[in-house]
Amino acid sequence: MAKNKKPQTNSGNKARTKYEIKMEERKKQEEKDKRDAKMLRIGSIAICAVIIAAIVISIAASIMNKKAVTKDAYVTIGNHSVTKLEYDYYYSLLKSNYMTNYASILSYMGVDASQDLDNQQYTEEMTYKDYFDQLTVDQLKQTKALADDAKANQFSYDDAEDYANILSGIEAGAKAAGVSESNYYTSMYGKYATKKNIEPFIREGLLAEEYYNYLIEQNTPGEQEIKDYYAENVQNFDRVDYHSFSFPANAGADASEEDLDKAMEDAKNKADAMMEARKEGTGFKELCHENASEENKAVYENEETNPSLREGAYYSSTPQSISGWLYEDGRKEGDIAVLEDADNNQYYVVEFVKRYYDEADDENISNMISSEKVSEYIQGKMENYTVTDLKGELKYLILEDAAAQE
Repeated sequence: MAKNKKPQTNSGNKARTKYEIKMEERKKQEEKDKRDAKMLRIGSIAICAVIIAAIVISIAASIMNKKAVTKDAYVTIGNHSVTKLEYDYYYSLLKSNYMTNYASILSYMGVDASQDLDNQQYTEEMTYKDYFDQLTVDQLKQTKALADDAKANQFSYDDAEDYANILSGIEAGAKAAGVSESNYYTSMYGKYATKKNIEPFIREGLLAEEYYNYLIEQNTPGEQEIKDYYAENVQNFDRVDYHSFSFPANAGADASEEDLDKAMEDAKNKADAMMEARKEGTGFKELCHENASEENKAVYENEETNPSLREGAYYSSTPQSISGWLYEDGRKEGDIAVLEDADNNQYYVVEFVKRYYDEADDENISNMISSEKVSEYIQGKMENYTVTDLKGELKYLILEDAAAQE
């Protein structure tokens, strides 16, 4: 006989229906969901707190970094505290000036302006970054010394027009570069540079420059001083007119010493032959045409020019192998010689025309005298402007200190 099924019971408890069991499970699930939701909220709050903290730290770091650059002393020049902002302004100006005006020379020396200068050697111990640091500090010292001296001597200068011209130049530069002025300032003068915060640097630079020009005017020499200076430096200011033609030794780059000697002998024989022909009356230009290579003959065929003739040449601008001969005392018009240029494996035929002083050089001598006086004056002032590297980032100063102690 089949047994009747009864609801299951738990010891000491009332039997539960299926409905009650189902509702209890639902309640448990709801409580679990609430706990999970609470934990999710707590986790989300914690994550948000971390993100907010990171943002706050980032903003704070940026503010602190900006303060360090724009407010804190980076180096001291005499009793002047120079911020990184001011330092970068001068560094950028000097670097830009060199990269613009001496680009070919720097390129020849292997400097790549697009790469980090800290990884390019200037000397065995100094990089080009160190070199530009040295130039920057020297420029800062000179500017501070001139500006201080100008104020001490109550030198007045209205910089409004000059400052406006600089701003116009910056505006034009930004337009040419296709960027906003604010971006142009940061790209040219440093990360935190603005029109407002570099204004004092520009104005101080203008004051220093104008005061320098004033000192030059104040030290303009008199006529006798110019004559005396010339008398002491005759060779530096006399000019010469002369004809010249060169005969290179036709020897390959890999030629042996014996082959090079033979080529030099051949070049000298040709030069001697040209000199003799000139002494017999053949024109110098005509002889240049006869001895020139086929590709160079055309330059001597123009009747209105004479490539063999140099006029108004200074001693310093003539080749070393011929300058001594040209400037020898007693040299007279028509003197001619064959001169060896061993450094360049060639011989010159040189004919002297005349040596003279051009009175237009009085102004050059005047400028030189006044510049030397002012330079000496400024150097004396700069000696009082001790440099202190507060951040320990100017390597060249360490090298200078080490050299001084040797």
